[in-house]
Amino acid sequence: MSILKVRNLSKLYEGKVAYRALDNIQFDVQAGEFVGIMGPSGSGKTTLLNLLATIDEPTSGEIIINGKDPQQLNKQETALFRRHELGFVFQYYNLLDSLTVEENILLTLTLDGVAVPEMDRRLQEVAAKLGIQAILKKRTYEISGGQMQRTAIARAIIHAPSLILADEPTGNLDSKASKDVMETFSAVNEQDGATILMVTHDVLAASFCRRVIFIKDGRFYNEIYRGNNRQAFFQKIIDMLSLLGGDSHDLSSVRL
Repeated sequence: MSILKVRNLSKLYEGKVAYRALDNIQFDVQAGEFVGIMGPSGSGKTTLLNLLATIDEPTSGEIIINGKDPQQLNKQETALFRRHELGFVFQYYNLLDSLTVEENILLTLTLDGVAVPEMDRRLQEVAAKLGIQAILKKRTYEISGGQMQRTAIARAIIHAPSLILADEPTGNLDSKASKDVMETFSAVNEQDGATILMVTHDVLAASFCRRVIFIKDGRFYNEIYRGNNRQAFFQKIIDMLSLLGGDSHDLSSVRL
């Protein structure tokens, strides 16, 4: 079953010189898939993510998420759609400093008026899964970057969204924390069947995906599947990025 259907998606930014950020992009993401989106800087990755997140609107084409077209919703319905159907994980965590780890994770459930015993049950379950039980009462400035990102993942999955959108989730982390976070994503995908779409320029992060879609100049360029060998997949990603003419910082020299 397709959780996400993207059909002939284009985005044109008007101005003195009109700029076509996306040009006829088309792909599907099936339930339980873990898909990466890669491409050189300026290829349209962020624009694509903003359209999927309902932050921006397409010029033409269609996005269907879990059978619904967000374009057909009014402002209030869109806010509810975003809260119920989508989970977000960002490069800079987007956690609220004034809240504890626990309060950050429970934010969406609090907004939806979920009963306290049910909130507590879900919190304990997700905290155990992500190994963050010991930091639930701490403020965000008291924990490490890797712990912040695991908190953000907990917040993104606690309401069981149809689709988790991750934007450069390892972009602000050192290599060890990056690997920990990607192993967390992988576990959430494999054990819970969570559907994840991740934009990244990090080859190591992308190697945890089951499939990587490459875009260039706003167009679909190619896609590759992982299979059973992550080391071979890592190398395939590097080869594809070099064909794409990726920036040198896109070609990570990290070994698995």
